This record gives sequence, C-alpha cells and structure tokens, in this order.
Amino acid sequence: MNGDLLEYLEGYVTEKRRNLFQKVLAERTRHFSVVLENIYQEHNSSAVVRSCDIFGVQDLHVIENTYSSKVSRHVARGSQKWLTFHRYKKDTNNTADCFKDLKEKGYQIIATTPHNDSCYLHDFDISKKSAFVFGVEKEGVSEYVKENADGFLKIPMVGFTESLNISVAAAIILENLTTRLRKSELNWRLTEKEREELYYEWIEKSIKNVDKIKNHYLQTNS
Repeated sequence: MNGDLLEYLEGYVTEKRRNLFQKVLAERTRHFSVVLENIYQEHNSSAVVRSCDIFGVQDLHVIENTYSSKVSRHVARGSQKWLTFHRYKKDTNNTADCFKDLKEKGYQIIATTPHNDSCYLHDFDISKKSAFVFGVEKEGVSEYVKENADGFLKIPMVGFTESLNISVAAAIILENLTTRLRKSELNWRLTEKEREELYYEWIEKSIKNVDKIKNHYLQTNS
C-alpha cells in the first residue's frame, strides 16, 4: 500500500466518513464467518449480507452449486460494499472447495440446522474460529454439509413451526454470538494489517472515478 497515495485519496473523503471507517473497523471480526449454500432467494441473501455488516462479520462465503446468488440493493442498503465476498462457483461441488478454504484459514465448520445432534445457541462455545453454514429454505443445508461439518447449531424453538426463515435465523445467531464475543477476552478483532487494507479499500470505494484520480496522481508523481 502506497502511504502517500492513501493520504492523497483521503483528501477526497470527508473527515466524518474517514472517522466512521475507523470506528466500524475497530468492531469488525473474522473470528466468525458466514457461509450461504445455494441461497437463490435474493431478499434472503441480501438480508443476511445486511446482518453481517450490522453485527461486524467481515467475510461472507457464497456457494453456488445450483443457483446464482444475487444481492438486492434495496434490501442490503449498500452494506454489500463493506463486506469481503468469497464466491465458489467453478465446480459441481463448490461446497467442498469452500470448506477446504475455510479449514486452511483455521475455521471449524458449523452447520445451522434444527435436526441432528445440534448444540443450542446459548450453549455454543465461542472460543474457536467458526464458519456458520446456512442452507436453502425448506431443504436446509446439503447432505455434504451435514456429513463434513464439525458441529451443528440450532436456535431454541417452542412453537409448532420447526424452522425460521434463513435471514431471521442468521440475524438471531449473529447477534447472540457477536455480543458474547465482544464481552469476552478473546482476540476477536482484525489485525492492524487487515484494518489498513480494508480502510484503503473503503476509501477507494467512496471516491467517484477513483481509477482516473489514481492514474493522475501516479503520473504526476512518477
């Protein structure tokens, strides 16, 4: 990262916005991550994106085995600009590629499902880096996820309905776990390097015609 270039670009962004970036970054985490498997309902995937931003979860992994996942700007309210997306759509079993990537980054895979030997939300151990997998409506997560997950998580329910809408379930889980995480003594925050990289990225996203402005700076300072 070019420090002089960053300082130049910061001149195109208000101080209020720059301070907001730093405030938000101080609360961002990669201790938890969210995985969406085959979510084709645009309003649902968009609502999950919004929840990730609201509760400070930086990374969203999107698996597209059968369906393409889209984000509705109306529902996401621009939150998609501030998250880091990881898309898996090259193979027939993109779920395996996603899991491999997450494992290499030190995550345990937690399938969200009311079935199996699931752990209740309030009993979940937050100490390990965890990626929470949410599946398509009705069918839930795939059999591959169930067979390869490191654990299962469910929300306590006492009504006649057996499951929640995916976006509602994600919001409940993220609110509970991130609140507990911030009250803990775990090292959940982004590293200084991660904050710097995201700050630079967000500054660029805030500037219209940023490539033209960068090229002008580089030409005049080469």
